[in-house]
Amino acid sequence: MTTPVQHAAAERRGLFIADDGVARCHWCRATPAYQHYHDHEWGFPVTDDRRLFEKICLEGFQAGLSWLTILNKREAFRAGFANFDAEQVARFTAQDVERLLGDAGIVRHRGKIESTINNAQRVLEMRAEFGSLAAYAWKHEPAAHTRPKKLTHEALVAMTTSPEAIAMSKDLKKRGWSFVGPTTVYAFMQAMGLVNDHREGCASREAALQARAALTVPRAR
Repeated sequence: MTTPVQHAAAERRGLFIADDGVARCHWCRATPAYQHYHDHEWGFPVTDDRRLFEKICLEGFQAGLSWLTILNKREAFRAGFANFDAEQVARFTAQDVERLLGDAGIVRHRGKIESTINNAQRVLEMRAEFGSLAAYAWKHEPAAHTRPKKLTHEALVAMTTSPEAIAMSKDLKKRGWSFVGPTTVYAFMQAMGLVNDHREGCASREAALQARAALTVPRAR
């Protein structure tokens, strides 16, 4: 059983200790589903194009909202957007936009819905150039020496973007993508494991590091 002193020490480090005794990043404490996402997805490397497209789209929908709101609606988003199959979404029409605007299960924002269709079309262009969205994304992985030597709570609170995220955002916009500002792109990098921002002392940090060490990084063809 953890003591009040241990809980207080964890809080000072940007962590919380759940009922199972596991220390996690404080942002996921709201619900068990949020903790599951933290433990098994956030910060773990992703190379599957469908999942990457989903993540960058949902990060765009999240702008101005909480991530928990988006996570709670994720299954509805998947149903509405053909499980984020870029080839299918790229063929969506004005009728699909109206259909999605009437879907109470998702965030009904016309600009973000139209952006998702546009970005699906850009994914197909990117696959033609690089072979996959994954190959494009992973070439923006930050060099180890550019990352904080210790991921303290204070360091991460101050970090809402990075030079690599700014560069990737700028390049995506040149390629015609939308809703991909530097903060959104950095959140995408966190979510797909391009950076590992689990706090020091978080139980998932080492697991994410091990997953990255075992990864074969996709390269452009």
